[in-house]
Amino acid sequence: MTQTSKTDEELVGEILAGSDDCFRVLVVRYQSRVVNYLHRMLRDLDEAHELAQEVFLRVYRALDRFDSRYRFSTWLFRVAQNAAIDQIRKRRLAMVSMHRPETGDSEGGEWEFASEDPDPYRQVRNVERGAALTRAIESLRAEYKELIELRHFAELSYEEIAELKGMPLGTVKNKLFRGRQMLKAKLEDFLTD
Repeated sequence: MTQTSKTDEELVGEILAGSDDCFRVLVVRYQSRVVNYLHRMLRDLDEAHELAQEVFLRVYRALDRFDSRYRFSTWLFRVAQNAAIDQIRKRRLAMVSMHRPETGDSEGGEWEFASEDPDPYRQVRNVERGAALTRAIESLRAEYKELIELRHFAELSYEEIAELKGMPLGTVKNKLFRGRQMLKAKLEDFLTD
C-alpha cells in the first residue's frame, strides 16, 4: 500500500510512530483546500498562503493531541478556522496614499499603474461576477454563509461539515440546499443579463 492510498488517520499514526515523510502526503492532500478556505475568510490570497503554512505547522506540532475518534480533516479545518479568526482580529488596515509624494525635482500627482491584463473587458466582467457572488454570499445569514464556504471553497464533504459544526447530517444538507436556493434567487437578475 502506497502512502498516498492510506487514510488520513493511518498517515497520522505513522507520523506519530516516527515517519515524518507521511506528513508531506497530508499537506499535498489538503493544501489547496485549506488555502481556498482561508482565502474566502481573509479575502487575501497571499495572506491565505502564509497562514496555510502556519496552520500546517501548528497541526504538525500538535499531532500528538489529535483525537483519532474524529476525522483528521475536521480537526485540520477547525485549526484553520481558528487561525483565520485570530488573523482577522490582529489585522490592521494599511492605508496607502494614491498620490505621489512631492519632491524637490518633480511634481506630485497620482501614480500611474499599467495593466498587464490583455483583455480589460473580460477582466472587468469576471470581477463583476466575482463581486456579485461575494455580495450574495455575504448577504446570507451567517449559518448559511459558513456552510456554503465550507462545502464549496474548503471542499469539505457533508459528513465532515456535520462533524466540524456538530450538526446532524440531514440538517447540514437541508441548510446547504436552502443557502443555495437563496443564492440562486439573489443572483437571478445578474445571471440573466
